[in-house]
Amino acid sequence: MQIKDVEVLNCEYGKNTIKFLRLHREGKKHFVKEVEVCTHLRLTSPQEYLEGNNSLVIPTDTIKNIVLVLAKKNGIPSLEQFAIDICNHFMTTFCQVVYVKTYVQEVPWQRLHENGVPHIHSFICVPDGIRFCEAEQCRNGPLVVFAGIKDLKLMKTTQSGFEGFYKNEHTTLPERHDRILCGELFCKWSYGECKDFDFDCLWNKIRECILEAFSGPPDCGEYSPSYQKTVNSIQMLVLSKVSQVQVIEVVLNNTFYNVLDMKNLGLTNDKEVLIPVEAPYGSCACTLGRKKFFEAQGHVLKDERKCQFGLAAAQGN
Repeated sequence: MQIKDVEVLNCEYGKNTIKFLRLHREGKKHFVKEVEVCTHLRLTSPQEYLEGNNSLVIPTDTIKNIVLVLAKKNGIPSLEQFAIDICNHFMTTFCQVVYVKTYVQEVPWQRLHENGVPHIHSFICVPDGIRFCEAEQCRNGPLVVFAGIKDLKLMKTTQSGFEGFYKNEHTTLPERHDRILCGELFCKWSYGECKDFDFDCLWNKIRECILEAFSGPPDCGEYSPSYQKTVNSIQMLVLSKVSQVQVIEVVLNNTFYNVLDMKNLGLTNDKEVLIPVEAPYGSCACTLGRKKFFEAQGHVLKDERKCQFGLAAAQGN
């Protein structure tokens, strides 16, 4: 069935959740990268959707095999470089591909240490945030690289409050000047067009900025008047210390803690026993970008990037 006044706005397909472990050996010392890859393609014609003509379609099983072959041949020097390698392969190998996007996330394996000595072939999975990246390219367009961290759980037990907020007849929340600030953080940033960056070094530096902005100095901390201000503080510190970052998005989903009333047990609870309220939970998000970057790209690209950031955040979070 065909409808004359219908236009194809976008159609793409690909292979999701390609999981594998890449083991690299340097003598007796081993290195591991366990990743999950999603790769999507857009073709020169949507004929497979409109006409059932599959002559241009690269099977998703082939996409999976290409990803595995690239991992074998090139290794994974960094998540971002591996994503770039995938994009380059599809763009240079298949003339019918006009757009490719690949997402890579890493299982957080860390080398095991025994009495401070790094083990040569043993690792421990530490859930302190999941590293991910995206690379995308249109034919005859620049290759654009994004990176980020998600599922990063952070807490500080003081130096946080929430006061002076708008109130009406439906407001029951009391003002607090000393509370626990706890949340799960999603952060994604854009490097703009692909360049010869040390992606591992940049990612580690940005992660350090996130932790520093959230917690403040180690001996005294820093007061946070709201989750929103904490989000902004993270973004501003990253942008001030890492010049390669052009756009940064942060989403912070909070976990609220109620102080347990223990009077009926004959005890005074001075914020020592608290009960987490996991649902419903509050969420705040903000995207910041450098003005010069948007001016160079043009207003149309700015709007497109904002939409892509929002979509990717919903998918990745």
